[in-house]
Amino acid sequence: MPSVCLCLTHVLGLCLGLLCLLFVTLWSAHWRGGFSWDGSALQFNWHPVLMVSGLLVLYGYAAVVYRLPFTWSQKKRVWKLVHAGLMFLALVLSVLGLCAVFDFHRFIHVPHLYSIHSWVGISAVVLFAVQWALGLAGFLLPCSPLWIRSSLKPVHSWIGKAILILSVTACISGINEKLLFTLTMTFFIFFKDENSTEPYSSLPAEAKFVNSLGLLIVAFGLVTFGILSNEKWQRPEEDAESVQVSMDAVTGTILLLIIANV
Repeated sequence: MPSVCLCLTHVLGLCLGLLCLLFVTLWSAHWRGGFSWDGSALQFNWHPVLMVSGLLVLYGYAAVVYRLPFTWSQKKRVWKLVHAGLMFLALVLSVLGLCAVFDFHRFIHVPHLYSIHSWVGISAVVLFAVQWALGLAGFLLPCSPLWIRSSLKPVHSWIGKAILILSVTACISGINEKLLFTLTMTFFIFFKDENSTEPYSSLPAEAKFVNSLGLLIVAFGLVTFGILSNEKWQRPEEDAESVQVSMDAVTGTILLLIIANV
């Protein structure tokens, strides 16, 4: 039986993810002027919304779908398809987010990939795409042997956590970079005196709002990572499948040894 702690943690993660979506949308709509796809700054506003929506929140939801207690009594094949579908949608949103910012840079003649934020972000998306392709080939295609799935599973899990860490890092560095670009004069005035004792409340409302968004992103990442890292919260393996995976793993190892000796 799933623990109450697991259920409460899932609810907390769901709420934090929705708050991240709400905050990043309000930031772009209220303080940054809204959305468009015409090469202007309004097109750039799609970038944080799509990246937080796809690369972080939807990715996090898809990553823990196997840990939802109500799915444990249902066929795993169905939830594999749900997991893959959500991941594909998250990947599509992430790619659209990249298209928005690359097209914006091209329109205003700004070089691409000039900051650590962009390097981390593009690394996360590329690794995400590779991870999805490997997952499709290793876990969904009928021709994939079970011993390959058993060997790929720990790698798949490790890469998934790495992508989550990169996603959080990219989102945090990105919103910080955007604030520095758009509020440069405000920050200069705020820190004009190195001995300034101005209170935090003197910061503009946008800066405080986006700082809150950053905290929500970190909290969502920590909760999601915690769910993924707790072995007691893993989906119970089906006995028949576990036995078959073990047998296929042994068979595959023997075949590899025979081939190597030949």
